[in-house]
Amino acid sequence: MDFVSIRIITGDVARLVDFYERATGTPATWATEDFAELRTAHATLAIASTRTVPLFAPGAARPADNHSVIIEFRVDDVDDTRRNLTDVVTEPTTMPWGNRSMVFRDPDGNLVNFFTPAKM
Repeated sequence: MDFVSIRIITGDVARLVDFYERATGTPATWATEDFAELRTAHATLAIASTRTVPLFAPGAARPADNHSVIIEFRVDDVDDTRRNLTDVVTEPTTMPWGNRSMVFRDPDGNLVNFFTPAKM
């Protein structure tokens, strides 16, 4: 088994894709107006419309209702990346385990963590 992606269900795919393209510097690949992916070397962030939910299980997912998942991206320099973001929840901070981290919210309110691993 190989974990390869996480999918965000949203009421506005274009808005969320634009946000993540700007925040990560990664261009999206669009399959349809209801589905796009941002691929990195190790995982994919899929963004899908609420219209795709019934294909899996009607009513199983609701947009902008996440209260338990934090989407994480490793970045080269958290402090430099901070300059381009708004809706910051936690300013760049060195965590007890050594990572430099900052948490912010995407337009749907999902928590996103940009972190730089501790220097080893």
